[in-house]
Amino acid sequence: MKKMFVSLCMASALIGLSSCGSTKSVATLSSIGGEWNIIEINGTAVVPAPNQNFPFIGFDTENGRVYGNSGCNRMMGSFDVNAKPGTINLGTMGGTRMACPDMTVEQNVLSALTQVKKYKKLGKENMALCNSSNRPILVLQKKEATTKLTDLEGKWMIKEAAGEAIPEGMEKEPFFEFRVADKKMHGTAGCNMINGTFNTEDENPIAISFPQMISTMMACPDMEVEGRVLKALNSVRTFGKLADGGIGLYDADTNLVIVLVKK
Repeated sequence: MKKMFVSLCMASALIGLSSCGSTKSVATLSSIGGEWNIIEINGTAVVPAPNQNFPFIGFDTENGRVYGNSGCNRMMGSFDVNAKPGTINLGTMGGTRMACPDMTVEQNVLSALTQVKKYKKLGKENMALCNSSNRPILVLQKKEATTKLTDLEGKWMIKEAAGEAIPEGMEKEPFFEFRVADKKMHGTAGCNMINGTFNTEDENPIAISFPQMISTMMACPDMEVEGRVLKALNSVRTFGKLADGGIGLYDADTNLVIVLVKK
């Protein structure tokens, strides 16, 4: 907590000294990649509601996708990866529609995001999102990853796929087994065996996708579960730990599409 307050003070001081138009703070697209806690809005430190984390925003600089949590609801959108370095438009963000006891932080985050037109480095660790007048309106601090790629190591049973539970008593229970050092995965989708490699991204420690999987070609009496598993796997873009110790695999809109439990 002490480190966070120190960072907030440093960020505020830097905002007063420079604008997003400063040549000393020019940032490249890759520099905003990954996930960031939103720690300041319009010069005021963000104070999360009780039992809530800091709102955060994540940038997928390879696919032009933006996602996060505005304080209560998940948010998602896109941005132009070919825009001039240092410029970004986040005016078309969407989100879920849950109601939380305190929506103040969320309302402030969403209002500020509609004004964002530029970004710049703020010191060695932080990033600022600025309006059209080059004024920093959001201060971001790199979010520490709570999940590491090595957490995937080993065999996991597939508990849910595409929002539906896997039926109990299947002859071939669906599972994935990861060999993280080789970036390889094998398993079964319910009928056929699947094997292949998975992709990750250096700038985003929770990014993962499975574009190079191959499958055997057996036909089983019921292929419905296998179809759901494979469709969900093709949509996976990120992963994270679940509260019960399992692993969640998420699609581009941060929807939970596969739930894994340790074998």
